[in-house]
Amino acid sequence: RVTLLELMMVKVSDKNSVSSEEMNVFVKHAGFLADCFQEKCGAVLRLTAAAAAEDEEALVTIRLLDVLCEMTSNSSQLEHLQAFPGLLETAVDTLRLTHLAGKQAVNIFTATHAVTGQEEISHPAVGFKSHLIRLIGNLCYKNKENQDKV
Repeated sequence: RVTLLELMMVKVSDKNSVSSEEMNVFVKHAGFLADCFQEKCGAVLRLTAAAAAEDEEALVTIRLLDVLCEMTSNSSQLEHLQAFPGLLETAVDTLRLTHLAGKQAVNIFTATHAVTGQEEISHPAVGFKSHLIRLIGNLCYKNKENQDKV
């Protein structure tokens, strides 16, 4: 699943090589990806435990967030995802929970806390909070209703 999402990420982020037919397919699947993210977003919080560093569900959720960020960066998919029920609320709630989890344990969600000496830890959850903020920003872009919610 992670590999499939990484392939989707590459295809979605390369806007020049995406045909209109492929874009329609991505729009149709955007709702499914948003649903999956909403169901599994709590799995990332389990990564704060050292034993769960290779939790597959959490890795899938991180990749789902990456794909959703790229999809909401594209205007043809943005409107569909801005109106998707519960996606914005889930992103905001997950951001709050990751912020609290980072305060209570070793903060693995931000790059500034993942640096020890000169070497950076390559934990899969590094940058998760910034990607949540990017998704929230994209969902609020030129959308007064979502801006009022946040």
